[in-house]
Amino acid sequence: MQRLARQWQRAGAPVALVPTMGFLHAGHISLIHRARRTVGRRGRVVVSIYVNPTQFAPTEDLKRYPRDREGDLRQCRAAGADAVFLPSDAEMYPGGFSTYVEEQALSRGMEGASRPAHFRGVTTVVAKLLLLTQPGVAVFGAKDWQQAAVVGRMVRDLNFPVRIVVAETLREGDGLAMSSRNHYLLPAQRAQATVLWRMLEEARRQVRAARQPLSAALLRRRLQALLRQAPEARLDYIEFFQPDTLEPVRRVRRGDHMALAVWIGPTRLIDNATLE
Repeated sequence: MQRLARQWQRAGAPVALVPTMGFLHAGHISLIHRARRTVGRRGRVVVSIYVNPTQFAPTEDLKRYPRDREGDLRQCRAAGADAVFLPSDAEMYPGGFSTYVEEQALSRGMEGASRPAHFRGVTTVVAKLLLLTQPGVAVFGAKDWQQAAVVGRMVRDLNFPVRIVVAETLREGDGLAMSSRNHYLLPAQRAQATVLWRMLEEARRQVRAARQPLSAALLRRRLQALLRQAPEARLDYIEFFQPDTLEPVRRVRRGDHMALAVWIGPTRLIDNATLE
């Protein structure tokens, strides 16, 4: 992969990377299209497909994470990707592997608090993927807002010559953010999963209507009442924060960001939006 990327670079072709864990859906395809628009027709788009074990806790869904290699390859071809990078665990983490990359500020709250080893795995694997594919641009989805921020900080702090592009979240018709984990939901759970989008929309409505900044604690309680309308829903967190620094805010105003994680039965879903 490195040799191929360097050949492209020597030929003057810019390279864009779209990192994924596979089981591709329309949201992933929109990232591939965004990568193509970024590098143009002369550029090269690489899609990496790798279910990274170091970002999963022992109790999480690594073994059952949905996979569809042949379907993913068909979708990448149809979307115009120039290469699909499919490394194995042994290639990514050879025997004796002992080096990790860890961001220590933006990764502390939200997903970092709920999944303590998660971001160390994310930053390590993304650093390796950037070195292996040698892109000038890497495209991430906004659904994983904190992840994109953490990767952006890593790239800045370690001087990777890569521009991070964050593409908008693609949603189903009823507002549910597209996610490979939506595949886990039973029909009744799928109907309840729209509560995440309804909570985001309700927070936006309340912030717009308020004549002054709202108490984050009060807004959180109001949204929890909405969550109780979904019988199988269980809250992990609701956070309000500044979108660039991820610093929590005690009073919520237009332009702040909201993120939440909710269990629908055994499936954990995340979402976020700017409150404007």
